[in-house]
Amino acid sequence: MQPLPVGKGKPEDAETRSVPGASSGCAVSRNRSSRTVAQLIEDGGASAGSGVGGQAGEFFRGAHFLAAEGATHTLRIETEAAELLAPLIVRPIGDGPDLDAVSPYGYPGFTVIGDAPPERVRSSPHIVGGTANAPPGDGWLDPAEVDFHRTGLVSAFIRHRLDLVPLSGTTERNVVQIADPALKPKSRPTDRRQVRRNLEAGYTVDLVPGDRTTADQRAAFLDLYEQTMRRTDAAPHYFFGASYFDRLLPAERTWLAIASDPAGAPAAASIACVSDGYLHYYLSGSADSHLGDSPMKNVLARLIELSGELELPLNLGGGLRPGDALEEFKRGFANRTLAWRTSELVCDPGRYAELTGDRRAAGFFPAYRAPV
Repeated sequence: MQPLPVGKGKPEDAETRSVPGASSGCAVSRNRSSRTVAQLIEDGGASAGSGVGGQAGEFFRGAHFLAAEGATHTLRIETEAAELLAPLIVRPIGDGPDLDAVSPYGYPGFTVIGDAPPERVRSSPHIVGGTANAPPGDGWLDPAEVDFHRTGLVSAFIRHRLDLVPLSGTTERNVVQIADPALKPKSRPTDRRQVRRNLEAGYTVDLVPGDRTTADQRAAFLDLYEQTMRRTDAAPHYFFGASYFDRLLPAERTWLAIASDPAGAPAAASIACVSDGYLHYYLSGSADSHLGDSPMKNVLARLIELSGELELPLNLGGGLRPGDALEEFKRGFANRTLAWRTSELVCDPGRYAELTGDRRAAGFFPAYRAPV
């Protein structure tokens, strides 16, 4: 399954972000003579969304996903060469009036309108913006050169896209596993045998376009997903509820892959979506009663086939922590890896320091949200 969400960033959530080797994030300039300025647009993320600037609509910045996530604003950064637009969830800090913000879950990052330095786009000649590992370093825009005072935010946590990281000074949040059809496929003999045994026993995998899923299929997915969340002792805000999935699946280029046992009972399932040059293995779940058969391996095998049909690399995500069992499971299907990066922006350093006080953040961002 996909690693547990870091958090949905709802105002009622008190989640924190663990930042390896850092506790205060990247302080940004309040030089109001700067020509690079930022502002917040209260539009539910629409300004960063599908079709902006003539670009193709992308799942993680599309209307269905942003509505499901509860996006409230767009962060707009205007430079001399480009305009950067990121959907955000703006929330009060405590009882207010201070505010901070977080990207929706997944890989929404920025829509970039204008010229991005080509050497900074994680692309290859085969699939533009899709298949290559990142060049050394990260983005071309230093957040310290951006005037954030108009946003009114104390801080912002940005989840970047896999294919494009426009900001410098980012954090390597995780390493995701990629099954790339442009490269030689990889799988373990034990995994291939398990997939084959399941098929011979009568397991089947249906791949249903999201907008064609039935209420029963979505309910089956919800049940499998919630079984998995209970099995892993997930926090309450990871239980998204039926309405979340009802909003997601009508989006273009989404699929529900469902593995059923020989009796036709749902055994494992995953939501897959296309965004920014990747097919993403988004959220998944397996039935407690079928863990011994590992039917998720059959789901993954079908999604790898789909990635080949689409000529897009499949992002399997990473583990909950480096080297854990979940990462090792996904590694068995991957033929390359990619660093996923985030930005921890301190937009108002003075207020950030006041809110943090002498709290020991132990790597969390923002530090003032670290558990006491």
